[in-house]
Amino acid sequence: MTTNAELVIDVEGLRRTYAGGFEAVRSVSLSVARGELFALLGTNGAGKTSTLELLEGLAAPTAGRVRVLGHDPYTQRSQVRPRVGVMLQEGGFPSQLTVLETARMWAGCTSGARPVEEALELVGLGGRRAVRVLQLSGGERRRLDLAMAVLGRPEVLFLDEPTTGLDAEGRHATWELVREMRDEGTTVLLTTHYLEEAEELADRLAIMHEGRIAAEGRVDDVVAAHPSQISFELPPGYHLGDLPPLGTLGVTEHHLSGRTVKLSTQQLQRAATGLLVWADGAGVELRGLDVRSASLEEAFLYIAREAKESTGTTANTTRDEVAAR
Repeated sequence: MTTNAELVIDVEGLRRTYAGGFEAVRSVSLSVARGELFALLGTNGAGKTSTLELLEGLAAPTAGRVRVLGHDPYTQRSQVRPRVGVMLQEGGFPSQLTVLETARMWAGCTSGARPVEEALELVGLGGRRAVRVLQLSGGERRRLDLAMAVLGRPEVLFLDEPTTGLDAEGRHATWELVREMRDEGTTVLLTTHYLEEAEELADRLAIMHEGRIAAEGRVDDVVAAHPSQISFELPPGYHLGDLPPLGTLGVTEHHLSGRTVKLSTQQLQRAATGLLVWADGAGVELRGLDVRSASLEEAFLYIAREAKESTGTTANTTRDEVAAR
């Protein structure tokens, strides 16, 4: 168990209410240990960026307590900011400066900055140093944002959707850089819409919905807590009651939509084997058979669906919501 002495980020009962009364963050509590990579997930509007801005000290919370490196990042900004790297969703660098000029300008405002050429090489922009920011692609601008975030060799690194707009090669290169920094002791908190990114990088994660944390823990534990899925079409002339007793197969939940059966189970091999043995004995084909082991995507969709049902919202959660915007 993490002790208070090991905590680099410590949040209790965090709330953020905007003008007009909209509450974007609703009593969020979380902690991140030194050298840990923590991912904050959620559908659009879940409150991830609003939470991150409070941790970065960009705004004061409406209520609750925030500590980064033992200090309030808003009221004690001067004690926190030199030790923290921040990558916002958009950097907003002057468009007429070159990449190198931008890095030099940023280095002049950064305590203990590493050589600017080194920072640019880290993110693959060494060959683009003479190009104006205006002429960079969207992916290259994200890499420049990352270079400026790591320029000061931060103890804590906040990354808000760091790989949005990057191609596959750029995304994997960014993952490798983030891993290296974590391995060197940097504490990382990132938000992302890419579930693969969270699976690849995170030691622990939290899934937000409507300003609250709906689930939190190690990636494997969050995935294991949610069922695997089996779906297929009922053979012609057969009904749900003709299947083997679902309880004996380890099925915990079932849904019937038209002729399509969807089963949830924590015992995927047992359930799939039982169904196939039954189908073989009955001489029928299970058309459209789809067997999915538990995954972060399935867990995410399940948690978001449950959260919406418990809060009475009617919007549908789709896989598009967990892809990049």
